[in-house]
Amino acid sequence: MRLHPVDGGDPRAVRDALPAALAGTHPLALGFAPDTDVEVPEGTAVVIATSGSSGVPKRVVLSAAALSASAEATAARIGSGRWMLALPAGYVAGLQVLVRSLVAGTEPILLGGRFSADAFVEATRRAGVDDVYISLVPAQLATLIDAADDAQVLAALRAHRAILVGGQALSDGIRMRAADLRIPLVHTYGSSETSGGCVYDGIPLDGVRVGQVDDELRISGPMLADGYLDDPALTARVFETDARGTRWYRTGDRGFILDGVVEVHGRLDNVIVSGGINISLDRVERIVRGVPGLEQAVVLGMPDERWGEASIIFVARTRGEPEDMLEEARSRVAAEIGRHARPVQLEVAPELPMLASGKPDRELLRRMIHDVPPPA
Repeated sequence: MRLHPVDGGDPRAVRDALPAALAGTHPLALGFAPDTDVEVPEGTAVVIATSGSSGVPKRVVLSAAALSASAEATAARIGSGRWMLALPAGYVAGLQVLVRSLVAGTEPILLGGRFSADAFVEATRRAGVDDVYISLVPAQLATLIDAADDAQVLAALRAHRAILVGGQALSDGIRMRAADLRIPLVHTYGSSETSGGCVYDGIPLDGVRVGQVDDELRISGPMLADGYLDDPALTARVFETDARGTRWYRTGDRGFILDGVVEVHGRLDNVIVSGGINISLDRVERIVRGVPGLEQAVVLGMPDERWGEASIIFVARTRGEPEDMLEEARSRVAAEIGRHARPVQLEVAPELPMLASGKPDRELLRRMIHDVPPPA
């Protein structure tokens, strides 16, 4: 079957094309323009372009069966009703809002333009039902919590039967504020390769199994992707079948399973997730090192209250004004990767700690981050 490109930034176009995609007659390409001769397996519904630890785009092949299984398992866990779309339809979390709506037989509520507390309140009012659901990233949730002194915003938050939050680490501060406000929060864990969130508040959805090999979490279930488009080597490396014939997805995430509850402790590779988007720190570092005065800079991830994670630049004493270098680095990163990947801070030290090999001691720098004051 041939892929049909659809603009993931146009939620109406994705919504209109989705029924034929789930019927298996019109598979969609989201986030990229497919080659005219590319073929996908029978049953493919959507291929989503995403980015991995290397910053090299991957194209995840999702079947109609996988997307539907995810939507049905979500409904079984939290209920079914009317969904509000506040995320780009070109990402799996946004796509799943549309799939869940289709499976539930309801019309999704689309938030147009820039996300804001006022837009959220108005969309909630338009929902006109008690069973309304939304999926957010932590930065959006933080925006709403910051505005919750407004009685209308707080009422709209509490009007939702469930507010799913995923795509990145959720800070304890935001989680506690949501609990204090009695907001019906559900913290989700998953990826494009699992058709979106498949672990809710640490508990796998029905049909999902989570295993641990060494420190890496692995996931099995009917919502797994078929693999990566035109990349059999990567597919074989990431998706493995055990001796019993069970297919597993290697998440690349460090985590543990304690008394049946899944705990995620970050990436095994050099990637942060900021605002729900994967960012390769290696790629950011290469761009930063192109700025005069930052040729030997080191870029690391740091916790961020609003975005989950952000990047910080470390450099030895150098020429130039740190403020000017940071602004130039942010501008270059934004131009090449996007605004979401911009470093938030630059720290100048008398010298950087080095290993015997002559390479920067990144682990020591990571420990030093805890002593660095948060960005203004």
